[in-house]
Amino acid sequence: SAPASSAPASSAPAPVPADAATLALGLADTSLGSILVDGKGMTLYLFTKDSPNTSTCTGGCLAAWPPLLGVPTPGAGVDDSKLGSFRRGDGSVQATYNGWPLYFWAKDTKPGDTTGQNVQSVWFVIGRDGNPVK
Repeated sequence: SAPASSAPASSAPAPVPADAATLALGLADTSLGSILVDGKGMTLYLFTKDSPNTSTCTGGCLAAWPPLLGVPTPGAGVDDSKLGSFRRGDGSVQATYNGWPLYFWAKDTKPGDTTGQNVQSVWFVIGRDGNPVK
Protein backbone atom coordinates (compact mmCIF):
# COMPACT_ATOMS: atom_id res chain seq x y z
CA SER A 1 0.00 0.00 0.00
CA ALA A 2 1.09 3.56 -0.65
CA PRO A 3 2.44 5.59 2.28
CA ALA A 4 0.05 8.12 3.77
CA SER A 5 0.49 11.60 2.37
CA SER A 6 -0.76 15.01 3.40
CA ALA A 7 -1.28 15.87 -0.27
CA PRO A 8 -4.92 16.16 -1.28
CA ALA A 9 -6.32 13.38 -3.43
CA SER A 10 -6.39 14.26 -7.10
CA SER A 11 -8.89 13.18 -9.70
CA ALA A 12 -6.29 13.69 -12.41
CA PRO A 13 -5.20 10.53 -14.22
CA ALA A 14 -1.86 9.11 -13.22
CA PRO A 15 0.94 10.58 -15.32
CA VAL A 16 2.15 8.33 -18.09
CA PRO A 17 5.92 7.98 -18.49
CA ALA A 18 7.27 9.18 -21.81
CA ASP A 19 8.51 6.71 -24.39
CA ALA A 20 12.21 6.20 -25.07
CA ALA A 21 12.19 8.44 -28.15
CA THR A 22 10.73 11.34 -26.18
CA LEU A 23 13.32 10.89 -23.42
CA ALA A 24 16.30 11.28 -25.79
CA LEU A 25 16.88 14.97 -25.06
CA GLY A 26 18.54 17.20 -27.61
CA LEU A 27 19.02 20.80 -28.66
CA ALA A 28 17.08 22.69 -31.29
CA ASP A 29 17.83 26.02 -32.93
CA THR A 30 14.93 28.44 -32.37
CA SER A 31 14.33 32.18 -32.35
CA LEU A 32 15.41 32.01 -28.69
CA GLY A 33 18.72 30.34 -29.53
CA SER A 34 19.76 26.71 -29.06
CA ILE A 35 17.37 25.23 -26.49
CA LEU A 36 16.58 21.91 -24.83
CA VAL A 37 13.92 19.76 -26.53
CA ASP A 38 12.65 16.23 -26.17
CA GLY A 39 13.44 13.51 -28.69
CA LYS A 40 10.44 14.57 -30.79
CA GLY A 41 11.59 18.19 -30.92
CA MET A 42 9.07 19.56 -28.42
CA THR A 43 10.38 22.44 -26.30
CA LEU A 44 11.14 21.76 -22.65
CA TYR A 45 10.81 24.38 -19.93
CA LEU A 46 11.93 25.01 -16.37
CA PHE A 47 9.98 26.69 -13.58
CA THR A 48 12.09 29.21 -11.66
CA LYS A 49 10.12 28.51 -8.46
CA ASP A 50 11.41 24.93 -8.47
CA SER A 51 14.65 24.00 -6.72
CA PRO A 52 17.10 21.26 -7.74
CA ASN A 53 15.30 17.93 -8.07
CA THR A 54 12.16 19.39 -6.46
CA SER A 55 8.99 20.32 -8.34
CA THR A 56 6.63 22.94 -6.93
CA CYS A 57 4.27 22.54 -9.90
CA THR A 58 1.29 20.49 -8.68
CA GLY A 59 -2.44 20.26 -9.23
CA GLY A 60 -3.72 22.65 -11.89
CA CYS A 61 -0.17 23.70 -12.71
CA LEU A 62 0.50 20.21 -14.10
CA ALA A 63 -2.45 20.50 -16.50
CA ALA A 64 -0.79 23.51 -18.16
CA TRP A 65 2.79 22.29 -17.64
CA PRO A 66 2.91 18.49 -18.00
CA PRO A 67 6.15 17.08 -16.57
CA LEU A 68 8.57 15.09 -18.71
CA LEU A 69 8.33 11.73 -16.96
CA GLY A 70 11.06 9.13 -17.06
CA VAL A 71 14.85 8.98 -16.99
CA PRO A 72 16.29 11.08 -19.84
CA THR A 73 18.94 9.84 -22.24
CA PRO A 74 21.46 11.98 -24.12
CA GLY A 75 20.65 13.13 -27.63
CA ALA A 76 22.47 15.45 -30.00
CA GLY A 77 24.22 18.40 -28.38
CA VAL A 78 23.19 18.07 -24.76
CA ASP A 79 25.63 18.02 -21.86
CA ASP A 80 25.25 14.41 -20.69
CA SER A 81 26.51 15.31 -17.20
CA LYS A 82 23.46 17.54 -16.67
CA LEU A 83 20.87 14.80 -17.28
CA GLY A 84 19.07 13.44 -14.25
CA SER A 85 15.75 12.57 -12.66
CA PHE A 86 13.99 12.49 -9.30
CA ARG A 87 10.89 10.95 -7.75
CA ARG A 88 7.86 13.25 -7.52
CA GLY A 89 5.49 13.24 -4.56
CA ASP A 90 3.09 11.01 -6.50
CA GLY A 91 5.81 8.41 -7.04
CA SER A 92 6.41 9.16 -10.72
CA VAL A 93 9.92 9.92 -11.96
CA GLN A 94 10.50 13.33 -13.58
CA ALA A 95 13.42 14.09 -15.88
CA THR A 96 15.80 16.94 -14.98
CA TYR A 97 18.53 18.94 -16.71
CA ASN A 98 21.11 20.67 -14.52
CA GLY A 99 18.83 19.76 -11.60
CA TRP A 100 15.82 21.60 -13.07
CA PRO A 101 12.64 19.51 -13.34
CA LEU A 102 11.54 19.51 -17.00
CA TYR A 103 8.09 20.36 -18.31
CA PHE A 104 6.19 20.79 -21.54
CA TRP A 105 3.76 23.69 -22.13
CA ALA A 106 0.28 22.45 -23.03
CA LYS A 107 -0.17 25.20 -25.65
CA ASP A 108 2.89 24.19 -27.69
CA THR A 109 1.44 22.08 -30.50
CA LYS A 110 4.41 21.30 -32.74
CA PRO A 111 8.21 21.02 -32.60
CA GLY A 112 9.81 24.45 -32.45
CA ASP A 113 6.90 26.12 -30.63
CA THR A 114 8.14 28.21 -27.71
CA THR A 115 4.86 29.84 -26.64
CA GLY A 116 5.56 29.02 -22.99
CA GLN A 117 8.63 31.26 -22.89
CA ASN A 118 8.47 33.84 -20.06
CA VAL A 119 4.91 32.88 -19.03
CA GLN A 120 4.21 34.75 -15.75
CA SER A 121 7.94 35.64 -15.80
CA VAL A 122 8.72 32.26 -14.17
CA TRP A 123 8.72 29.73 -17.06
CA PHE A 124 11.69 29.63 -19.42
CA VAL A 125 13.29 27.55 -22.13
CA ILE A 126 16.64 26.01 -21.21
CA GLY A 127 20.03 26.49 -22.83
CA ARG A 128 22.71 23.81 -23.24
CA ASP A 129 24.36 25.16 -20.06
CA GLY A 130 21.28 24.16 -18.09
CA ASN A 131 20.27 27.73 -17.27
CA PRO A 132 17.06 29.53 -18.20
CA VAL A 133 17.17 31.52 -21.44
CA LYS A 134 15.64 34.90 -20.62
